[in-house]
Amino acid sequence: MALLCPPKDMAMLKWFPNNKTTAFGPNLLVHHLPGFFKSLPPLDESVSYLYGWLAGFFAADGCVSAEGAVILSSADRRDLEFVRDVCTRLGIGTYGITTQVREGLPGRGPSELHRIDFVSEDLREDFFLIDTHRERFLAPSKAFARRGWMVQSVEETDRVEEVYCAEVEDGHAFTLEDNILTGNCFGCQEGGDVISFLMKHDGLSFGEAVESLADKYGVQLRREEDPGGGGGGRSGAPERPRGPARARLVEANRLAQEFYAEQLATPDALVGRQFLGERGFDQAAAAQFGVGFAPRGGEVLLRHLQQKGFREEELVAAGLVAVGRSAYDRFRGRLLWPIREANGDTIGFGARRLYDDDRNEAKYLNTPETSLYKKSQVLYGLDLARREIAKSMQAVVVEGYTDVMACHLSGVPTAVATCGTAFGDEHARVLRRFLLDHEQLRGEVIFTFDGDAAGQKAAIRAFEGDQNFVSQTYVAVEPTGLDPCDLRLQQGDAAVRELIARRVPLYRFVLGNVVSKYDLDRADGRVDALREAARLVSSIRDRSKVDAFSREVAGMIGVDVEEARSEVKRAQNRAARPDQHRQTGRPAADAPPPQPPPRQQLPDLRDPRFSLERDTLKLVIQVPALVGRTAAEVGPNDFLHPTYRAVWELITKAGGPSSATADWSSRLRDAAPDPAVSGAIAALTVEPLPTARQPDEAYVAMHVYRLQELTVNRRIAEVKSRLQRTNPVEHPIDYNRMFGELVALEQHRRTLRNKVVGTP
Repeated sequence: MALLCPPKDMAMLKWFPNNKTTAFGPNLLVHHLPGFFKSLPPLDESVSYLYGWLAGFFAADGCVSAEGAVILSSADRRDLEFVRDVCTRLGIGTYGITTQVREGLPGRGPSELHRIDFVSEDLREDFFLIDTHRERFLAPSKAFARRGWMVQSVEETDRVEEVYCAEVEDGHAFTLEDNILTGNCFGCQEGGDVISFLMKHDGLSFGEAVESLADKYGVQLRREEDPGGGGGGRSGAPERPRGPARARLVEANRLAQEFYAEQLATPDALVGRQFLGERGFDQAAAAQFGVGFAPRGGEVLLRHLQQKGFREEELVAAGLVAVGRSAYDRFRGRLLWPIREANGDTIGFGARRLYDDDRNEAKYLNTPETSLYKKSQVLYGLDLARREIAKSMQAVVVEGYTDVMACHLSGVPTAVATCGTAFGDEHARVLRRFLLDHEQLRGEVIFTFDGDAAGQKAAIRAFEGDQNFVSQTYVAVEPTGLDPCDLRLQQGDAAVRELIARRVPLYRFVLGNVVSKYDLDRADGRVDALREAARLVSSIRDRSKVDAFSREVAGMIGVDVEEARSEVKRAQNRAARPDQHRQTGRPAADAPPPQPPPRQQLPDLRDPRFSLERDTLKLVIQVPALVGRTAAEVGPNDFLHPTYRAVWELITKAGGPSSATADWSSRLRDAAPDPAVSGAIAALTVEPLPTARQPDEAYVAMHVYRLQELTVNRRIAEVKSRLQRTNPVEHPIDYNRMFGELVALEQHRRTLRNKVVGTP
């Protein structure tokens, strides 16, 4: 139950319309809450579930000050530590936990009250369930938000101001005068020089930070290149042939991008502009992303850049020109997207086919591998997304150039895409640098995949590389199968943002696809699903994640956690014992030919698992008069062994035990269509009953009730399994229906147990 204290908590009463309430002094008690209301949710729950839980938790124990400060208090510090972990998952900033000591009630000693403050700019209006909270949150201008400040200038003053770090508890103050030379915060130990600041703030590499500072302050950099890779020139070894300088290749690509962008406005580029317009991109969007058009003539760019002083050798090395019988433009009659490094340097292009008579039928072409452009290390859109990625610690990986454009224009500025290749380890390393990916600052990497088979294969590949990230990995799939570009075009910007907000953990998506292939309402379906999911989990290289994934599999399939762990261990052992074919790379010469799988054999009729079924059927056949109406509620589902089930179906077809005559056993044998069933009836007719005394009605009733109790127990296990696989927030009707069925089954089981115990 829950305690609601007026007047504040009365606003929460509307969330419990179907629950019984009773008075408790001036307060209200809300009864019959589900069990999950009383416990903290798992941190690997879905983001939407955790967001809803946090909103409810804040509505109960949080407050918003008149100035707009968002504060959560608790007498238990562990609760607030858990809340901070949840906020990290959700991307909501919090400041350090502070503690105050309160005077106790009469007769009690002082007690501690702990508090955390939320970063207001990370919260949305819909987070606040209490009207007063929402109104106060919206009222202030947020002029004093503490995140994202950057010192613009330092001026001398007579005052000495103390500075408090926003990341740790109160008490870690320092003065700028003390700290100006060291550059280190005494609170969180963050610090460094101007180069390391730019690297962390803008997500730059060391070289990029140096280049940025040099460009800003007019310092000319001189690069020293080692032609031999190890000082070969100084040791007398012959120098390797050297290509054009990097700066020349970068400049050639920059001028090419400007040329292509200008060509997009020409009459010849009409089909390119129509392509963009049909996908919802106007002239401003094309300019923002530098989209251009390559003329259909064979040497237009070549002549343009030669007039700028570039040699053919340089343009070939830059990937802009190809050579056949003569030199010609690599891209002709195509729409072009510039591919840039994080610092904004154009290093290549992606080109979309526009004309049906284009001799190259590939829909997309990319710059070939050059000294600048390495497709396994390049992410389109990173130059535009890098700051937002570093700031939000979130990266969204989409599948195409237009998807990146759609995401950025829809309010998802962290989107990037690979360039003509699958997302790989090198791409992961690039993203890690900009995410500041380490244990203390876990971000999010969100992949978008199509819902088809190809998308599921891509998800499995991403899942296999999941251990490349410390950050949490997610997947966002649009149920309609639309990619972000088409989704924006058909449903608007908000739909794209909603797609990313509905992300689910990548491992849950992949394992869910595996499990969904099986009928989990069947015991054999659960066994097969567990076996395949365990193989996937056992392949994870990061062993620290295996146990967590095993628990997730158990919840998806509805089996015991220990059962899932055992199956994963078996899968690991099978993988560690490769067969002879895998060891040698070829089949053994004397290996026997594969045999067809044997026919499935039925379990032994005398297997102890079916002893109660056997004994009950012996009573029905040997003493039917005692059984009578006691077995009226027994059905075929009470018998697991197929042969015993067939015997009971014959008994039912013959009218049941109440219609038995002197030739009862022979009638059943004659009606049996299968010799195995007939033989079983013959054995059940003559086999002694497992009792030393004459059976009576109570003895018969005990067997019947115990048989029914086992059936109910199996049904309870099935419902619990389905209940375990059902999210109560996403499917409340199904969850409540199954919960009600479980309660009824438990009551029926207790009734049968009481009947069994009540019989001697």
